[in-house]
Amino acid sequence: MADAARAAAVDAGPGDALLQQIDSLVVVRLFSDSTPRFKSPFGKIANPPWSVARRIGSVPRELVYTPGGGNMPQVALNRACERIARGESNVALLVGAEALRTELAARRQGLQLDWSEDAPVMAEELGGHRLGFSAHEAAHGMRAAINIYPLIEQAIRGARGRSIEEHSTAMSRLFSRFAAVARDNPLATRRAGYSAEEIAARTSTNPMIGFPYTKLMTANAYVDQAAAVIVCSSTKAEELGVASSKRVYLHGCAQGDDHWYVTERPNLHSSPAIRQVVARTFAMANKTLNDVAVFDLYSCFPSAVEIACQEMGLAEDDRRDFTVTGGLPYFGGPGNNYAMHAIAGMVERLRGTPGSFGLVTANGNYVTKHAAGLYSTSDMASPWEREDPGVMQRELDALPKAPFTEKPNGRARIETYTVVHSKTGPELGIVVGLLAESGVRFLANTPNDPALFADLETRDALGRPGSVSSEGERNIFVSE
Repeated sequence: MADAARAAAVDAGPGDALLQQIDSLVVVRLFSDSTPRFKSPFGKIANPPWSVARRIGSVPRELVYTPGGGNMPQVALNRACERIARGESNVALLVGAEALRTELAARRQGLQLDWSEDAPVMAEELGGHRLGFSAHEAAHGMRAAINIYPLIEQAIRGARGRSIEEHSTAMSRLFSRFAAVARDNPLATRRAGYSAEEIAARTSTNPMIGFPYTKLMTANAYVDQAAAVIVCSSTKAEELGVASSKRVYLHGCAQGDDHWYVTERPNLHSSPAIRQVVARTFAMANKTLNDVAVFDLYSCFPSAVEIACQEMGLAEDDRRDFTVTGGLPYFGGPGNNYAMHAIAGMVERLRGTPGSFGLVTANGNYVTKHAAGLYSTSDMASPWEREDPGVMQRELDALPKAPFTEKPNGRARIETYTVVHSKTGPELGIVVGLLAESGVRFLANTPNDPALFADLETRDALGRPGSVSSEGERNIFVSE
């Protein structure tokens, strides 16, 4: 993180002189502090913003450690711009990183590392971190993105009326466009430029992770990557001698959350929050979708891109680039910080095409938390002012929730499903179902049956009838 911060200051021009002017230092929450699955065995950094500040020679008035979520880099930038516009800040550093690849290698070699560091103060956490899944969801295996996004993907397939094979082809074609960008990006972690056929094919190097996703359709979290962005007022940029050719402006932005738990949403194939976030971003900038020259759409899994395109009215075969980096499966998915790389990449792209506009979207949890930013080298036509995010959030919170029961019993049908794989093969079936008489939603697992797992992956089970019963903390769905 310190290296990325210094590189950002050098890129801007002033170098150390700019770092010394930082009055707000924001670190995007590490994955090890975000989810139990990624808790580090090598200790904890007590106050990451403080640890970064002391390494780069900055003494900021504000130290912020964000909540978790892939939306947070864009949310933090929106906030930094607002504070600068209000005169509460002049120079803000936003930074994040992961070293999960190094951590994994050390664990495999049995090394005992010490990555802990104490601090004399605690950072502001902007309300604190909250897990994105309920205890009931976790009891049924819905506590990891690689288990939840496949459920969303299958719901999309059902809404679009596609067979398993047709949808696999569509997903692979979409993500081959991301792989092609990563091929030409020297910072990307997977640069093979995979074809649609390679992305779809199950092989020893591209196994199924969570049906219908192969490894090449999933975010690559085990990377060592860092990115930083410096935001300052135009006055401070002039004072420090930041060249006009280096400056990129945030013309529009917005942020908002869908219903927090996946099981609360009326359906799993849409996102009212993405629709409103992008619409309000364009409204703030007085621009439309047609004004965008390039996108970086959050791409942890195909479903995230498909829903984003659907909600903003963007055709999946639109010829404009959907990523400036290569996306999370191919460029790399460094925990919560990917969107910082997208923003940094967008800044570089727009500097090379002055006057054009680029849209970055960011997604946290499970198509839950959303943010967007519209960028350009063109200066602002009017003073920077955004709508209070609480206005839209209250509208989103007022939308209806799906009726749900934790203790279902009786005849039912499958709304969406997935089969979770481990290194040894399929190991868990997860069903989101609807009770036949009432239409009330429930969660369940299937019996642990290899033949059933194979059937679920080869013969479409969306809408399949069966029965559900409650067995302790878990429900079991048995299909007819």
